[in-house]
Amino acid sequence: MTKEDKVDFVIRTLNEIYPEIPIPLDHKDPYTLLIAVLLSAQCTDVRVNQITPLLFAKADNPYDMVKMSVEEIKEIIRPCGLSPMKSKGIYGLSQILIEKHNGEVPKDFDALEALPAVGHKTASVVMSQAFGVPAFPVDTHIHRLMYRWNLSNGKNVQQTEKDAKRIFPRDLWNDLHLQIIWYGREYSPARGWDLEKDIITQTIGRKSVIDDYYKKKTKPLK
Repeated sequence: MTKEDKVDFVIRTLNEIYPEIPIPLDHKDPYTLLIAVLLSAQCTDVRVNQITPLLFAKADNPYDMVKMSVEEIKEIIRPCGLSPMKSKGIYGLSQILIEKHNGEVPKDFDALEALPAVGHKTASVVMSQAFGVPAFPVDTHIHRLMYRWNLSNGKNVQQTEKDAKRIFPRDLWNDLHLQIIWYGREYSPARGWDLEKDIITQTIGRKSVIDDYYKKKTKPLK
């Protein structure tokens, strides 16, 4: 199989499994998406979706958010982890959106990444899901799968993003990054991985990863 054949196989398989692509984080506009993505750092989407309705009932826009104190925000979002940093980030970015952007989330990578607690991945998610701008946010699932599929060397997420953008068609980036995340969760997780259910890795996977999988599987229990 050539590299092109492998890429075609990945795209075709993901489209068959996920013809309709669910958005992992509940939101209603760019601002609520930005806050949800910020909260999702080192926290599951399920947990974030439980907490954001509580936060957004009090403040679902920057003007209402800055009426709350950092401490009040922190108490609500505590179950998401890293609450001291995230609450300061949410309050601080809300202030900047009011002062510099008329209360609107900017449709611009540099402006987004200049906001407190907003990194490149968060900005990429907002640009792709809120504004439809082609981006390829790389999370742990995409990083793991691009390595397992021998499409990237696993060196770091920056390299994985470069490789993904190079090999996948630009007009598919926004769908593909979500499809790969869902596939990673459902068929190719880090723990409890069953290669028999993982058709993509079975078909195009890195030989060393597959060999290692079977080695661990056949290792006798002590």
